[in-house]
Amino acid sequence: MPITTVKMTAAEFFAWCDLPENVDREFELVRGEVVEMSLPRMQHGVVSSLVGRALSYYLDSGKPGEASADAALWLADDTIRGPDLMFYDRELTADELSARACEVVPLLCVEVLSPSNTPAEMTDKIDQYFGRGVKLVWILDPDDRTVRVVRPDELEKTLDEADTLTGNGVLPDFSCPVIDLFRRPRAAN
Repeated sequence: MPITTVKMTAAEFFAWCDLPENVDREFELVRGEVVEMSLPRMQHGVVSSLVGRALSYYLDSGKPGEASADAALWLADDTIRGPDLMFYDRELTADELSARACEVVPLLCVEVLSPSNTPAEMTDKIDQYFGRGVKLVWILDPDDRTVRVVRPDELEKTLDEADTLTGNGVLPDFSCPVIDLFRRPRAAN
């Protein structure tokens, strides 16, 4: 639900976010309206970390790219979203890394569902990501322990813990058992 009555541009939004009363809060800008994001649960953070680990392993195998967590993504002059993770097909430059919101289109956006997320909100985010040129979206549901795999102009599929998540032609050779995205590996004895 919007928390301001006046629509804003991205520049106005970032200035508003820098006000002392807003500094320690999380917001997105959706079609000019400021939306406050709820604090994620611990489970959300752990799942995000496990996906980040899988993407790091992929990069460590010699694949080109860059992964980012909890950063702002510029989608339009009036829309700034914060996917839980993004994956780019190249390393970002120093200027791109220092930007307030990344304008480089990622190949992949990852969302980890929170109890406050609605199906309509997630459909809207996916449409906005695809409208900007994102090629793949993974939506992880920590409660159901599933991953929705969504690509533009393709039927989406839902994977469960018995399945293996792949890069779906977007991240070549990426492969990770879905179960590994919902549990921490045990330390070797």
